Amino acid sequence: MSFRQYTPAVPRHWLFAISGTIWTGVGLMLCALAGHWLRHSGWNALWVIAPGMALAAAAWRFLFLKIARKNIARIEQRPNTTCLFAFQAWRSYGLMLFMIALGITLRRAHLSRHYLAFIYIIIGSALFLASLSYHARFWRERKNLPKNLAV
Repeated sequence: MSFRQYTPAVPRHWLFAISGTIWTGVGLMLCALAGHWLRHSGWNALWVIAPGMALAAAAWRFLFLKIARKNIARIEQRPNTTCLFAFQAWRSYGLMLFMIALGITLRRAHLSRHYLAFIYIIIGSALFLASLSYHARFWRERKNLPKNLAV
């Protein structure tokens, strides 16, 4: 008996959509939290958002875009039908759990929400921008599939 028969398999192009959706969702969630904190702070949010967006552009260009491209190249090497959970490397699941735990720890720490908002704007915006690479790759691959495989 093989466990492969129980593996949730999808056409490979859906891994791009899954990755893009997760990166988009997390990026927007972080930006929304930052916006919520800034809205209730009484501060002029422009002093946090403008430098945050500038650093987000740099983080996107020099870090997150490279990660997204590496993941896209890894997904492209997968078979045409592959495991649903292969949208990221197995070791990345540990990193994802670490990042979630770090976010929870930072929110519970006695840090000013302004500093957290600044960090969340940088990471959230960079994640969102990098997610566009996954979405573009999904649509490009889907467009090139034969009609019977474009499910």
